Amino acid sequence: MDALKEHTVEFAGLKDGLHDLHFTLDDAFFAAAADEELHGGSCAVAVKLDKNPNLLVADLHLVGSVRLDCDHCNAPLDHPVDGRLRQVYHLNGRQRFDGDDDVIGLDPDDHAIQLTHPMYECLRLALPARRVHPPGGCDPAVDAILDHQRGTPAGNDPRWSALNALKDKR
Repeated sequence: MDALKEHTVEFAGLKDGLHDLHFTLDDAFFAAAADEELHGGSCAVAVKLDKNPNLLVADLHLVGSVRLDCDHCNAPLDHPVDGRLRQVYHLNGRQRFDGDDDVIGLDPDDHAIQLTHPMYECLRLALPARRVHPPGGCDPAVDAILDHQRGTPAGNDPRWSALNALKDKR
């Protein structure tokens, strides 16, 4: 995902302590994401940034809705999302923290962090594995086709009567 300029946080001028930041994810964000499953949406992201001399902790809370395709009928679906993510930044000269993907090392000379990718991760993690309309909300034409394809049980289908007769002879 391409980083967006409006999601850059200049932390060098911030005082130590808690800072509340607010962002909006709109169609420009979804276009930059270039994710074929996400067709747009609108989400508000509240970030609580806790700054101290060696560490930045960004707690993201994302709420809104995302336009997707229904997994059942493939019709458009506005799906609500509510997700949280914690991202930790350590000013340590880009040292790796083995086994901890939530900690990113920054050079002591760095003065800004980019939150576009953590916001995208928060959004993706907030989506359920199966995304469908509420009961009765799917496209009725597609439901009719799917019901027809499921067909009647084998015991009631006249095409299977000869095989069922053989089975009954045993």
